[in-house]
Amino acid sequence: MLPWRYIVVEGVIGVGKTSLTKLLATHTGGRLNLEVVEENPFLAKFYQDRSAFAFQTQIFFLLSRYRQQQKLFQHEMFSSTLISDYLFAKDRIFANLNLADDELVLYNQLASILEQRVLKPDLVIYLQARTQVLLQRIQWRGRNFEQDMDPAYLDALNGAYSYYFHHYKDSPLLVVNTDSLDFVNVPRDFELLFEQITEEFSGTRYFAPESGFQQP
Repeated sequence: MLPWRYIVVEGVIGVGKTSLTKLLATHTGGRLNLEVVEENPFLAKFYQDRSAFAFQTQIFFLLSRYRQQQKLFQHEMFSSTLISDYLFAKDRIFANLNLADDELVLYNQLASILEQRVLKPDLVIYLQARTQVLLQRIQWRGRNFEQDMDPAYLDALNGAYSYYFHHYKDSPLLVVNTDSLDFVNVPRDFELLFEQITEEFSGTRYFAPESGFQQP
């Protein structure tokens, strides 16, 4: 049995967080919670014109994620491990990157209220990858609205994620370099990662199998 009751898998678009979340849920028999991305009616327009549709896209995601979190925790969550493919607080990464100053003021007022009512995870798994690797994975999975994504935007988002999780202190954090990992098609890769989360720890732990570097 894992020492964590509520696990969140996070990372930039295309890094493989949903695939890993599903594998963890299957392997542990835990409850699965996936973010609903395709239902955002502004997302495709946002990728075509970020400045024009950033605020609508961001507010929709913020409220959608909040509603999902509230429904999630209306049920008894401690009967089994809960594994989710997004961290509610990461919404601010996108807001700070995409919103104009006046929009960000309004967003922060709303987000600050909602964040107080959302349960923090027991463990966050942050998946990292180089921007070029992310672009390749986005092409492979073939979501239409992602195919014209600006590489410069993805690179900026990747940097924003790295900055955010470098300063993240709210939960134990496992940082995983995924450049050389394939959880779905290489069982040993998943097994190596799963070993990392079977032992309870505090603070931040790093797992970078391509270099053989692991920090307790």
